[in-house]
Amino acid sequence: MYTDHYGFTDQPFQLTPDARFYFDSRTHKKAMAYLGYGLAQGEGFIVITGDIGAGKSTLVAHLQATIDRARLNAISIVSTQVEGDDMLRLTAQKLGIATDGVAKARLLDLVEERLAEEARRGKRTLLIVDEAQNLPHSALEELRMLSNYQAGGRALLQIFLLGQPEFRDELAHSERLEQLRQRVIATHHLDPMEASEIEGYILHRLRIVGWRDRPSFEAGAFEALYRHTNGIPRRVNQLASRLLLYAAMEELETIGEETVEAVAADMASDSPRPVPRQEPVLPLHASAPRRPEPTGQATQPVHDLALERRVAELETRLEEQEKAIRRVLILLVDWIENGEGPPDYRHRAA
Repeated sequence: MYTDHYGFTDQPFQLTPDARFYFDSRTHKKAMAYLGYGLAQGEGFIVITGDIGAGKSTLVAHLQATIDRARLNAISIVSTQVEGDDMLRLTAQKLGIATDGVAKARLLDLVEERLAEEARRGKRTLLIVDEAQNLPHSALEELRMLSNYQAGGRALLQIFLLGQPEFRDELAHSERLEQLRQRVIATHHLDPMEASEIEGYILHRLRIVGWRDRPSFEAGAFEALYRHTNGIPRRVNQLASRLLLYAAMEELETIGEETVEAVAADMASDSPRPVPRQEPVLPLHASAPRRPEPTGQATQPVHDLALERRVAELETRLEEQEKAIRRVLILLVDWIENGEGPPDYRHRAA
């Protein structure tokens, strides 16, 4: 492992969220400011969104490591696609309430009693719900109802929602979430790190595990790291971890742009690529005219099978109609030339 080779005390770029490695980037600093403002209000919802790997979970880990546990009881739920009743039971379980065989009405009373008990001890309760984009409207509505609990004119529960960008869009535009939207007192979207922050991010994590300038990094290495990750923390961690492994295997003491490019290319070749779906190509109907292929160009397969079948059906119908019309015209000519009574040409044509 590169940790032994370079004398690190731990892995600096692990993917598991760890409050020790929290980096105060510009976007994370702004998020913490909104969180501080929201927590000071002591009510409503705080919403933080970000792309996959933007650092939402690390932000929560940092928050939980810095809050005053004597004044704030913080509980966390990593949500799945659960409906309202299940969300209520998950919340109750996090509060230490047994839920087996308990009716919903009774469970609501127990949750309110527990929240009030915490308030009498001088502690507010913060419910942190991760992956909020997975929650159906019924679960979000259940959370909104829980946020209504009050005692002495103060809210007993404050809720912190983390989600991916689609949750931000849904919250902003869904008519069904209007009441929840009115309860949101602070919101922020985590952007990727800026190019100028990559060096600080890399060195910050390395120093935590005992890095002493070994290996060293050239300026071009940080530029290449940003270019291949777009500043998304999880991608930076993945590439940096492979980079250090490669450097240890090659016994490098300095990492430059060329090394980053080589590792990035190696990772790209390891990534699974989607296999194009091969669909059978059926020939057009026998009577369908074939378009001449331009000289020097290969015949392109036709993939819209439904369209081909429809064209063939229409061509067959046209042929039958043309035959019927010709029969009718022949009968009409015979009638005119022979002076006979009008024939039953519809029956005979058919």
